[in-house]
Amino acid sequence: MPQMMIPIGDVKLKPRNQLVKASSMILALTNAMYVGSVFADTSYKVKSPDGDITVSVAVEDAVNYSVSLKGKTIVSSSHIDLLLENQPSLSSGVTVKDVNYDSQSQVLLPEVRVKSEKIIDRFEQMTLSFSNGYDLEFRAYDDGVAYRFVTQFETPITVVNEIAEFNFSDKATVYYPLEESFYSHNERSYLHQSIGDIKVTDLASTPTLVDSGGAKVLVTETALYDYAGMWLLGDGQDGLKATFPQQPTKVVDGEPEWIDRNQPVVERANYIAKTEGTRAFPWRVLAVAENDTDLLTNQLTYQLAIPNKIGDTSWIKPGKVAWDWYNANNLKGVDFEAGLNTETYKYYIDFASQHGVEYVILDEGWYPLGDLMGSVPGFDVPEIMAYAKEKNVGIILWTTWLTLEKQFDEAMDRFAELGAVGIKPDFFQRDDQEMVNFYWKIADEAAKRHLLVDFHGAYKPAGLRRTYPNVITREGVKGLEWNKWSYDSTPEHNTTLPFIRMVAGPMDYTPGAMSNAVGPTAFEKIKYKGKDENHADFTIRFNRPMSQTTRVHQMAMFTVFESPLQMMADSPTQYLDNAESAEFIAGVPSVWDETIPLNGAIGDYVTFARRSGGNWYIGALSDELARDITIELSFLPKGTYNIEIFQDGVNAHRFAEDYKKVIKSVTNEDSLTMKMAPGGGFTAKITPQK
Repeated sequence: MPQMMIPIGDVKLKPRNQLVKASSMILALTNAMYVGSVFADTSYKVKSPDGDITVSVAVEDAVNYSVSLKGKTIVSSSHIDLLLENQPSLSSGVTVKDVNYDSQSQVLLPEVRVKSEKIIDRFEQMTLSFSNGYDLEFRAYDDGVAYRFVTQFETPITVVNEIAEFNFSDKATVYYPLEESFYSHNERSYLHQSIGDIKVTDLASTPTLVDSGGAKVLVTETALYDYAGMWLLGDGQDGLKATFPQQPTKVVDGEPEWIDRNQPVVERANYIAKTEGTRAFPWRVLAVAENDTDLLTNQLTYQLAIPNKIGDTSWIKPGKVAWDWYNANNLKGVDFEAGLNTETYKYYIDFASQHGVEYVILDEGWYPLGDLMGSVPGFDVPEIMAYAKEKNVGIILWTTWLTLEKQFDEAMDRFAELGAVGIKPDFFQRDDQEMVNFYWKIADEAAKRHLLVDFHGAYKPAGLRRTYPNVITREGVKGLEWNKWSYDSTPEHNTTLPFIRMVAGPMDYTPGAMSNAVGPTAFEKIKYKGKDENHADFTIRFNRPMSQTTRVHQMAMFTVFESPLQMMADSPTQYLDNAESAEFIAGVPSVWDETIPLNGAIGDYVTFARRSGGNWYIGALSDELARDITIELSFLPKGTYNIEIFQDGVNAHRFAEDYKKVIKSVTNEDSLTMKMAPGGGFTAKITPQK
């Protein structure tokens, strides 16, 4: 597969004109006396701009780093190294040649806003340059730290392995997305347990969150390019260590019914990447938060990513999508048989046009599986495209990654010729170097054709969305669809995601179920007047699925969950039957000018206030427990506002679709006290009075 290389100009190596040592003896010398010499000191530090976070690096027989917050160690001494074929590693007696310190403060303006229209990018950087041709860059931010390797070899290199440890105290706990293998959709629940209980064979995808006792530390990566993704294992003690999928050397096609999409790896090489010798490697990111809610505004994965490479992005339009697959194309009250046919999708387009929904997706079934150039009887895609254009609705086309790879050039051209505005490649289930490079190829070629990309069956966001802003969202999350076949998509899971998965970047969870029920986990926790009440009524139904939450919980997800391309999962006729809820959902923006976390605790509850223009939206989710929350409206500018509130109804604990709508006037001196049912929520729109 062709590999795109980052030129050295994109690495942005820092000039080595500021040699700094901690040793007072060496500081007394002039720079000219020791340019290019070996430093005697073996300890180096860099602090965050506010001085609260300190990264300490020890260079002796090996390189180890630690992190402290306000003087308290939160990441204890941890070993790092990059092992290249035929090159000495940092554990091979190499020495530090020089050290460079730099600081930057700038304002980033994301082409596609997620949390905010502006990001303050302020950090202190320390670069250690070693005698073996490696640089090791550390950055300290007020909300985390990151490091990466930079190499400057004239010829290509082979990365045999990378060592990355993350060590904590014996009191640390971890929210661990346990995986079965590297072959995965990365759709996981987060197991909360002692870090010492994580076995050396327990594989996890990232991001992973550790509660160190003194702070929360979220471990992930960004600027993932021409390299394998980072996963984690336990170390049998109190830490985690990185592991990487080696390059595949043999794959096999899946079972006959999955042969167009599944391609498990059965043999691997003894290296994780063959790449250019002059390059920057992915950033290892540790987002740091004293309070749970501090995680909700962390944007380090964007700040550290490779900047926009496609130039003009004015054609990239965030919005909502009427989705067909979750609801199995179930329509009622129509005079045609609903399903994979032209009439059904014209109905979706009419619904989208009438309700201000920007897009409709043609998911699995629009082409004969295995042939993106073919057609399906009764499914006239050009006619659907022409109809959508008349109605000012964009069409997004689904595809399996494997069929796309096999027909890549002609398929990409066909998407553009049909007039599609985006594609949804699916079922990747890998993030080895070869597959990571295919993501980049899709993003690049899609951008040339002005196509949005929504990766499904995908690894977590790792910076590509900044480099190619047309990569507008991705899955890599256990979402609403899991209700079709499991009990896993619980309210507790929903109130965990914003603090972990969402920190990495947008997530295509696909909210918006209109069939709502009290789930079995909620029932286990419900007590009213001292009695257990058996009102659990959730049922697994593949073709007519329901949520394990209240109606308002589903509505609030559109404000809480971040995805610039936000699916409306239920069917048009379900939304028409629930017009008041649907109208509110359709009106919630999918990108934001400002985000303010109001309160929250991982896995318990979360509340956001978000601004779009002059309007504010509030979204709150609760886990399986009923709870009252008080929301201060002090974030509002001065003035009088109309507020439209949707809250759980009095009987939502028994009948999850029960809700109450309230409209009234408020100012920034008011507060709201809301009762949330088990699995419940609260949402509101606030508009200035004219």
